[in-house]
Amino acid sequence: MKLDANAKLMELFSLEGKIAAITGAGGVLFGAVACGLAELGVKIASLDLRLAEAQKTADAVKAQGGDALGVEIDVLKPDSVAQARDAVLAQYGRVDILINGAGGNHPKATTNKEAGVFFPDLSVDGIRFAFDLNIMGTVIPSMIFGKVMIQQKEGIIINTSSMSAEMPLSRVMAYSAAKAGVSNFTKWLAADMAMNHSPNIRVNEIRPGFFPTLQNAELINKTPGILTATRGSDILGGTPMKRYGKPEELVGAIVYLCSPSASFTTGSSIAIDGGFGSFSGV
Repeated sequence: MKLDANAKLMELFSLEGKIAAITGAGGVLFGAVACGLAELGVKIASLDLRLAEAQKTADAVKAQGGDALGVEIDVLKPDSVAQARDAVLAQYGRVDILINGAGGNHPKATTNKEAGVFFPDLSVDGIRFAFDLNIMGTVIPSMIFGKVMIQQKEGIIINTSSMSAEMPLSRVMAYSAAKAGVSNFTKWLAADMAMNHSPNIRVNEIRPGFFPTLQNAELINKTPGILTATRGSDILGGTPMKRYGKPEELVGAIVYLCSPSASFTTGSSIAIDGGFGSFSGV
């Protein structure tokens, strides 16, 4: 009997009817992730600090025939996260997937040799902001949405680290250190959920490389690098594929990690960086 390839693919990778709450969904990267998952039948809760941007992503999902809800969220405030959770449950009744996409850096936590700004000159408040946004902005939603998954005895959490977690980037000390914290937390939470709650609650992370966004455009395009006149030249020189990532290129790895085919995958990290993390530069 000839195997039905389409049926097998559905068995391995289908996410049809799943409910995904995505923080940072109003941004370029996770807005694209929301739309990509929606095309596969996932119902989307688009969560963002900027309600208008969250709704914009939700509207984009609906325009392509999907089901979506736009919700305001401040990932650093437990009450706000709880309200967002309640809005998702009121609309969909459950949460199958949490994608912690919210994150970023702060200008006052960035060194700039050309401007005379070195590590001792950095703003403590700027550093604290980067740590809070990336680490606590991942921990708090994982706690509050994770409680729902514990009650369900199943669920998927996807965190967003960075290739800078393993190979710290110059200038962005706080961001790199914070993302290293996210990677450590991912492994810890994966073990905790499996051992203390349910082996059907899986926690993994993606480690994106350089994807141009509104947040990092100036750093990539204008800030001088260590080796060349522009940081962008340094980035591409250190990326074997010699290009930046495209937002939609995050979707495949996330689909895998959320799918039945990854049922024995937890505590793992997938690099989506064009080879940046595997290249020494020589």
